[in-house]
Amino acid sequence: MDKSAKIYVAGHRGMVGSAIVRRLRSAGYTNLLTRSRAELDLTNQVSVIAFLSDERPDYVFMAAAKVGGIHANNTFRGDFIYENLIIEANISHAALRAGVKRMLFLGSSCIYPRDCPQPIREEFLLTGPLEQTNEPYAIAKIAGIKLCESFNHQYGTQYVSVMPTNLYGPNDNYDLKNSHVLPALIRKAHEAKLRGDTSYEVWGSGRPMREFLYVDDMADACVFLMEHDEIKDGLFNVGTGRDVTIRELAETVMDVVGFTGDIVFDASKPDGTPRKLLDVERMRQLGWAARTSLREGIAKTYADFLSSAKD
Repeated sequence: MDKSAKIYVAGHRGMVGSAIVRRLRSAGYTNLLTRSRAELDLTNQVSVIAFLSDERPDYVFMAAAKVGGIHANNTFRGDFIYENLIIEANISHAALRAGVKRMLFLGSSCIYPRDCPQPIREEFLLTGPLEQTNEPYAIAKIAGIKLCESFNHQYGTQYVSVMPTNLYGPNDNYDLKNSHVLPALIRKAHEAKLRGDTSYEVWGSGRPMREFLYVDDMADACVFLMEHDEIKDGLFNVGTGRDVTIRELAETVMDVVGFTGDIVFDASKPDGTPRKLLDVERMRQLGWAARTSLREGIAKTYADFLSSAKD
């Protein structure tokens, strides 16, 4: 990408979008195009078409999405499938109409079947039933992948899809009702420490295994793919290639936060998919690998949490 190219980052205030903006700026890209939700409603087709037709960016990073953890996905099923479908359809179609040749679409590892062979390769997509707790969100993301594939096939665009594993980092959502597991554990451990509790509660059995990727590593992978002109289409898993149990994750969070109590598992709450480890060989063959260790990333995220709590 030319350093002066106009680059639109949809969802720039979110965790992933803000990390992409940081990564682009650190690499010397100076012509970044962003709009807040108040400035541009991405669920409004007319507004999105008008915006991209007027601005005509050279590149688009589609990081805008409605996201949440197990509770939010399972409770607001209609909202998750509708909003994500309409956002990705509006942006990709408006980008096509505006002549945008290259775009990167951010999906999610939940697109893969619930009982996938491990580690999960890209070709396992649509080979089995999805995890029910987040099926609507997953279906919306699968539709986004197929939009990119179909536009590439029909119009010769170069729309690439990336499937990140569980992400965490600065600008994460720490709301216990709607957040993902890692930020929820950080908040729970921190508040338990402040109260002087002897234990803190973790949803599920603690046995499921999850892979976690620091969001700045994810942003680096996104820019890496867009900077390689020979990568014109396709689906790419992005992760660390290593996973831990939820128990091990909770213990690491406790250690970083400085909470010395016990963990109490609430087995009445859902575990979700038993294991979800991505095969990241495709990215490794291209020359990319994650750099941030889990403990280092959690420490940076906890510092962000403390900073946001002061604001």
